[in-house]
Amino acid sequence: MGANYMTKQGYEKLKNELDYLIKVRRKEIAQALAHAREFGDLSENAEYDAAKNEQAMNEQKIGDISGKLSNVIIIDNEDIPDDKVYIGAKVTIVDVNSGEEVEYMMVSDAEADYMENKISVTSPVGKGLLGHMENDEVEIQVPAGTLNYKILKITRQF
Repeated sequence: MGANYMTKQGYEKLKNELDYLIKVRRKEIAQALAHAREFGDLSENAEYDAAKNEQAMNEQKIGDISGKLSNVIIIDNEDIPDDKVYIGAKVTIVDVNSGEEVEYMMVSDAEADYMENKISVTSPVGKGLLGHMENDEVEIQVPAGTLNYKILKITRQF
């Protein structure tokens, strides 16, 4: 598995989630399993089955996050050019056709959160913006068609 570039904030968020899943969620699920066992016959015990499924999903999440964190390279200000769009940069763009302005934080896949305007550098829009400079006009192919953006501003976020 290759390196997983992440901002310090993204790393801390994932690390906190992992700590919660291990220290809190595992105990809650163990208690639910113990409670379900009290009902007797496990072969027809819906609460036990649900708790076992929850346990499996929790362990899978723990494995996924552990894998992401095991290959992390934390990026900081010195790693990011001031004048180009790269991971960790905040970029303000305007849709050339509609005039709608939006600001995105360029992040890794693990940190992407559309509701917080954090887009992955591997998403179509993220890839299309990478390496461009302020005042560049960028044409990006997405499944719904072609987007035309002008980059208004690039700032570091660390």
